Amino acid sequence: MPNLPTETASISTRLAARAVLLGDRLTVDRSGHTGVISTAPFAYRKGDGYVVVFRYGAVVLAGLSGDEERAVLDEIAPEKAHSGPREEERIGIEVRPDQEEGLAANGALQVRELTAAHILVLADILAKSVALAHYERETASVFDTIEPAATTLAVSGRIPRNRKALLQLIGSALLAQHRVSGRIAFAEKPEILWERPELERFYARLEDEFEIVERGTLLNGKMTVLGSAAETFTDMMDTARSARLELLIVILIVAELIIAAVTMVRPGAL
Repeated sequence: MPNLPTETASISTRLAARAVLLGDRLTVDRSGHTGVISTAPFAYRKGDGYVVVFRYGAVVLAGLSGDEERAVLDEIAPEKAHSGPREEERIGIEVRPDQEEGLAANGALQVRELTAAHILVLADILAKSVALAHYERETASVFDTIEPAATTLAVSGRIPRNRKALLQLIGSALLAQHRVSGRIAFAEKPEILWERPELERFYARLEDEFEIVERGTLLNGKMTVLGSAAETFTDMMDTARSARLELLIVILIVAELIIAAVTMVRPGAL
């Protein structure tokens, strides 16, 4: 459970937050960190900013300089920090005590005060959003892979023969579905809301702005369709294979009968 300081965080009235997806799972050595504000997710102070690490591979950095962000990513996952393009999302934060909390017209997030609890709520939304974006892109790629096979079946009636590739698609769809519903748990609220129920409205606004539940539900539906389509293809391929095997058995039986008949009529023919 989060162990939050009661005072408002002493950071500037304008800062930036960045969510980065580093992989499918992250394990962080927690022993050397001070200023820990939460254990699930693991979050700690870094200078005037915050670092929030989620076990499903997302890291949220708030109020850090570019050098501090690079140092944190190198520390958390040095083998992944510079491994090429990564899914990420950025948002500006403005502390305005006299304004309504939520996204402003300029795209920045307005808050009346920026406490550690606010950071944990924002980090939960940003981490889910960046993880969903990754699986949305991955699912679109799988659809692009399976579409030619479906087109071939619709136009010519021929079944694709690459059964291994279709089984891999089934596995990918099931794995992605498990990660989205299980690890990311897009429909679950962060634990901090149990301690700070007054932030429910703030969380609901962010969840609505980033369409977390809608995107997660749609993604689950797409992955279910992918799994069903791939299973249908493999069933058809298995049926065709069984039909060919049955035909081969019939041919062998007929051949044996012919050989037996020839042998009986002409004993020395064979």
